[in-house]
Formats: sequence, structure tokens, C-alpha cells
Amino acid sequence: MPESAPISYRPRALVTGASHRIGRAIAIELAARGCDVMLTYHTRREEAMKTAERIESLGGSAEVRRLDLDDLSAATQLGMRLAEADRPLDVLVHNASLYLQAPLEDAASAERLMRVNALGPCVLTGAAAPALVRSKLPGGSAVVAMGDMHALGRPRQGLTAYGMSKAALHDMVRSLARMLAPHVRVNAVAPGVIAWPESGPEAEGAFQERYLARVPLQRAGTIEEAAGAVRWLALEATYVTGQVLTLDGGRWLA
Repeated sequence: MPESAPISYRPRALVTGASHRIGRAIAIELAARGCDVMLTYHTRREEAMKTAERIESLGGSAEVRRLDLDDLSAATQLGMRLAEADRPLDVLVHNASLYLQAPLEDAASAERLMRVNALGPCVLTGAAAPALVRSKLPGGSAVVAMGDMHALGRPRQGLTAYGMSKAALHDMVRSLARMLAPHVRVNAVAPGVIAWPESGPEAEGAFQERYLARVPLQRAGTIEEAAGAVRWLALEATYVTGQVLTLDGGRWLA
């Protein structure tokens, strides 16, 4: 956080999908930097509660809410509740995401991917905008979305609908950066591979070896590195907006 931030002011952050993996690391990183955190989960309530306990152990307050981004009305309602609250919203991190392969003819899955990965974050941000504008942080509030490096022009086979949804998220970032300026900064982090999937072909060693052979740094990223990038954009990069930061070990170059 910039040194000029008021010492007595505790920023409030919302991190979606913060029950485990990258979302959990982001929530804990923001708490370690002095934020009180509202975190959402979809199905992993027990893990979300453990994340909240960790945040409270760092001296912050934690609030846990269930949110299914496939339900756009629920996303809108959460944003409206934040807008109506007395306390501003200083950081909004769109981490919750749906990752699945879907045949081109599977319209239902494609629509679900679009709702969860792009439309949900968009309507949530729009509804919460009045709370974001009221932020007292010196650089204003920040929205940070978790995108995907492959949706920037390195498409992967079998993931067309997923890639489309993340490309839409990237465009949302650029559009909202103009719409919400100068009070709100909007950026994205676009990872290559940070945390391998827990199941499926990408969890297999042979796939991972082939993928990493095309990464100049020859390794996957860590969830701590992803959380650090989000923290920087949210609390420190006060003259950065409308950007999609690739976090891919140089994979874009290969």
C-alpha cells in the first residue's frame, strides 16, 4: 500500500472464489497488507471458513458469503448490498472462475462459462460501483480480474468457449477502466499456469512436462506469485489502469 495511505483506514476487499488455491492466497495476501476481507465461495464452505480464520489470525475481519456467479441476479444483489452499505469497497478481485472443455455445439456449457467468467463479474462490478467510488485510498479503489494468458491470442485446443469467456473478461477490464475512471482502476492478471488442475489430463506429469518445455522460465508459477501480482495492482499500482498483466514465465514468447 502506498506510504501516504491513512494509517487509521482499513481498506475493505471482496475476493470471489476465495475458499482455496489462488483465491485463498489472494485473500490472505490482502489481509496481510491491512485489508478486511469479504470472501465468497460456491460449494466449498468449510474451506472458505478456514480462509476466514486465517484472515482473522492476521488481525483483520473476514466475512464469508456464498455466491454462484452463474446466477446473475445473485451477483447483482451482492453488488447492490455493497453499494448501499455505509462502508466503501476499496478492492474487488474477480477470482472465481469456471474451467471446462466444451464441444462447439454445447451451447449450454458455453453460456454458463460466459455467465460465470465474464457476465457475473461485469454485473457485480457495475452494481458495486458506488461503493468503489467512495474509497478513501490515495490512489482510489481497484478492480482486479483473473484472466488467462491464452485468451490473449494463444488459444488452446478444446477450450474455445472458455477462451471466449476470458477474452470477454479482458475486454470488460479495458472498458470499465475508461468508464469508472478516475476514481476506480481496473486491471487484470492473465496467468499461464499457476496451480495445475487437481484432476483431468492437465494433472498428469506428461502433459505438464510438455507445457513447461515451452515456458522460458521452465516452471509453473506459484499461488503466492499470483497473489503478489494482484496485491500490487490493487494497492500499489496507483497509475495503472486498463492493463492485462501476463504472469506466465515467458510462455507468451514461445
